[in-house]
Amino acid sequence: MSDTIAAVATGAQVAAIGIVRLSGDRAIEMADALFKPLSGKKMSASEDRKLVFGNLYTRAGEILDVCLCTISHGPKSYTGEDTAEFQCHGSPVVLRSLLEELFALGARQAGPGEFTKRAFLNGRMELCSAEAVADIIDAESVEAAKNAAGQLSGAIGDKIGKIYNELTDMSSHYHAVLDYPDEDIEDFVLDGYKESINNALKSLNALLATFKRGKLMNTGIPAAIVGRPNAGKSSLLNALLGYDRAIVTSVPGTTRDTIEEKLKLGSVCLRLTDTAGIRETGDEVERLGVERSREAIEQAELVIAVIDGSADYTEEDSRLVEAAEKAPKGLVVISKNDLDRNLSYVETSLPVVSISVKTGEGIDELEKAIGELFPLPSVPAGEILTNARQADAVKRALEYMEASVSAMEMGMTPDIVLTEIEGAMSALGELTGRTVREDVTNRIFQRFCVGK
Repeated sequence: MSDTIAAVATGAQVAAIGIVRLSGDRAIEMADALFKPLSGKKMSASEDRKLVFGNLYTRAGEILDVCLCTISHGPKSYTGEDTAEFQCHGSPVVLRSLLEELFALGARQAGPGEFTKRAFLNGRMELCSAEAVADIIDAESVEAAKNAAGQLSGAIGDKIGKIYNELTDMSSHYHAVLDYPDEDIEDFVLDGYKESINNALKSLNALLATFKRGKLMNTGIPAAIVGRPNAGKSSLLNALLGYDRAIVTSVPGTTRDTIEEKLKLGSVCLRLTDTAGIRETGDEVERLGVERSREAIEQAELVIAVIDGSADYTEEDSRLVEAAEKAPKGLVVISKNDLDRNLSYVETSLPVVSISVKTGEGIDELEKAIGELFPLPSVPAGEILTNARQADAVKRALEYMEASVSAMEMGMTPDIVLTEIEGAMSALGELTGRTVREDVTNRIFQRFCVGK
């Protein structure tokens, strides 16, 4: 028997609708005890996944809410167990009262991600699909949400499953010939599987190549706006955000510390840091700000060097452009396009965009330039790796497959090659949950919301 868990699946704030979920052997029994359909029938007599209108009562028979309820019998439910769900008015008081009634009936508080964990343990979804539940909740861009939805529907599992099945066919053929030599089984010839091995290698390489962009898609691209004092860095940050986040004055050195904000720019999510103007200074506070600016440059995936187009180009400007060139990605912004120009060109291999935050000129071009620096992989939604655990499993599988190819090329016996292939299968099994350890499973679901 599985114990019955309960949790509020919506936020703690006041809302139009609030949802309480139940899963476990007594879920439907508890729904019968507290919910009375207006039809007069018991909730347990209702069809699965059908919303039923009725009254919600306390155990003492006092009305608690007028709401909707639905049930699903296992194993064809989300968790694979009997489930019930109450869709109440979104009063936190009502939801807490309902939980207290359920706890009094024997339910217990669900832990973070426990509903989805039960779905995984009961074979209702693969582990990579379960992880996508958390990703779709945390998604901060349309692209991230689409990819998570694709993973939830099984895109990664299907891709890995195809590779895994081909390797399983190869391994089972070899062991069948080895274990049953007297049976009429076709001889195992390693060369006959060379194409399958190369296809697996190619697919794993392509999948792993999506991880870097996928990680940035989920977490946001760390980007640093750098420049000399009064070059227009804070004005650019404010223009991109659409409101005055940073103080802007004509006094050089106004920004003394780094300011970080997250924003969506086209299809790119940026963790944008406005830094203190970089220059030699005897002011202790400003010097600390300059040191933090240099740290931000070192940690950034994108460095935006802002050059004052109304001033002379200096040695400090040149060093800032060099810093942007050394970063993983960089571009140059020539600011103050609305003022008299002293500078309209910078010699660099990086993209250069001229802007005026006062008129808005060039902001669209800047958005386009950043988007071109971070294109999404040209693969279907759901086939972009977004977390380190998945990427590590694919990387290890790839290393095993590369070792198997090397063994073949060196003329090693089939058992040596198959040892490497079975190592790859074990690593791939961690993606879907076939070979994952319990402690890893628990750690994965710890980042989920309660009620999911």
